[in-house]
Amino acid sequence: MYDAIVIGAGPAGLQAALTLGRMHRSTLLLDSGEYRNGTVLHMHNMIGEDGTPPAEFRATGRSELAAYDDVEVRDARVDRVEAREDAFGVHLADGSEVDGRRVILATGVADDLPALPGLQQHWGTAAFSCPFCDGHEHAGKPIAILGAAPRAEHLIGLLGRIVGEITVFPVDTAFSEEEQRALEARGARVVDAPATAVDAHPGGVRVRTDRGEHNVAGIFVASGTMRQRAPFAEQLGLRMLESGSVEIDDFGRTSVPGVFAAGDLAHRASLPGPMASVLLSAAAGQLAAVGVIQSL
Repeated sequence: MYDAIVIGAGPAGLQAALTLGRMHRSTLLLDSGEYRNGTVLHMHNMIGEDGTPPAEFRATGRSELAAYDDVEVRDARVDRVEAREDAFGVHLADGSEVDGRRVILATGVADDLPALPGLQQHWGTAAFSCPFCDGHEHAGKPIAILGAAPRAEHLIGLLGRIVGEITVFPVDTAFSEEEQRALEARGARVVDAPATAVDAHPGGVRVRTDRGEHNVAGIFVASGTMRQRAPFAEQLGLRMLESGSVEIDDFGRTSVPGVFAAGDLAHRASLPGPMASVLLSAAAGQLAAVGVIQSL
C-alpha cells in the first residue's frame, strides 16, 4: 500500500513525486511514455530550462527521483482506477494491480487537430498552438493561422507584434464576410479557400488550398480541441468544468476525497481553462503533493 500513486510522468507528475519523496511518503510514479509535448523539439518559457528538449527534461527529473528511497518509478500504462474503502486500486495494462491511499492524476490532455493531411506529422515541430511557447522562434517570419475566426483573432493579437506577415486560412468552410473583415481589421491577410493539406518545404511548411499554395515559416492552429488523455476522471466520477477539465481547488483536490489532479487536465473554477505550460504544470504538481501530505 503506497501513500500515493502518481499517474503520469510529465512535469506535474515528476514534481509531485519529488515533493512526496522529500517528505518521505511512499510514492509510486507510473509513466506510460506518452506526453502531450512528445513531438516537441525544445520547450520554452521555462526559466532555467528555456530551449531544453522535453525528453531531456523528463530524463533529468527521473534521475533526480532515483535519489529518494521512498519513490518508485515504473514504466507502465494504467487501464483503470477504482475507489475502495480508504484506498484506491490502480489496474495496470499488464494485468497487475497496485494500491494507494491517495492518487494524483497527472495524465494531461491530448490535442484533437483538424483532419488536415500532413498537420499531425508537423505538430510540435512546425505547427503549434501556444504563442507563449513558440511565437518568439518565428519573430519577423511569415506564419499561417488555421481556422476558427474568434480564436484566430486572439492569436493575431498575441503574435502580431512578434511575427512577420500573418495569413489566415479557414478549415472545412470559408469564413463569413463578417469574419473575414474582422480578421483583416487585425492586420492579417485572409485566404477565402479552406486549407486542404500541409507539407514541408525548405525553411518551413506549405499550406495548400484548392486555389494554390502558400509557404510560411510555421503554423499556429486556431481550431481543434483538447480532451482528457486518460479515462480516469470519468471512471472515478470527478466533477468536470465546462472546459472539459477536472475541477480542482488550490491544492489539487478533486470532488472525490483522496483523488488529486495536476497539470493541464485540471484547473480551478476561477480560471477559464487550464494554463498549459511546463512551469505551471510543475507548480500544480507540487501543490497537489502538498495537498496529499496535508490529507495524510
